[in-house]
Amino acid sequence: MPTTPATDASSASAGTGTQEAIMLELVDESGNTIGTAEKLSAHQAPGLLHRAFSVFLFDEQGRLLLQQRALGKYHSPGVWSNTCCGHPYPGESPFAAAARRTHEELGVSPSLLAEAGTVRYNHPDPASGLVEQEYNHLFVGLAQSALRPDPEEVGDTAFVTAEELVKQHAEVPFSAWFMTVLDAARPAIRELTGEAAGW
Repeated sequence: MPTTPATDASSASAGTGTQEAIMLELVDESGNTIGTAEKLSAHQAPGLLHRAFSVFLFDEQGRLLLQQRALGKYHSPGVWSNTCCGHPYPGESPFAAAARRTHEELGVSPSLLAEAGTVRYNHPDPASGLVEQEYNHLFVGLAQSALRPDPEEVGDTAFVTAEELVKQHAEVPFSAWFMTVLDAARPAIRELTGEAAGW
């Protein structure tokens, strides 16, 4: 596999302190690239508006694949969220980044991955003091192969129906951005899963 900023950063040993800084694309309110910033600095209050993506994968029964973020993550550890979310590297398309990170985190390559619009939000995380100031590209698709989650990224996974999600969301912590990105993606989700799935 060729070495890219993505594979280079993900293969660096987390314990050695030699991992290169991860850079994000800064954007204006219309989503136009205006510069770059280091990942952590972009999330420190009040936050810098940057490009992000969120992926929603479903099984053949129309159930949504959720992931619980690993406890070792510096941002929103241990909370449940959508299938995969992250940030394109500068110059990387959101679609390519979404497919790449889904495979890196969950060991699955999405099928029928399709764009589902964009959403802009500002979500502070009270627990960490970090801020999600993001211009988020949404994607929906299918998970049709066995999951192989990376334990450094993913604590747990679950496929849930729309009804089960309502119950789980009321009982356990979810990421601050989860409902915003889910609601924005719902039209594309309904198109993918059909009205009977209840999304």
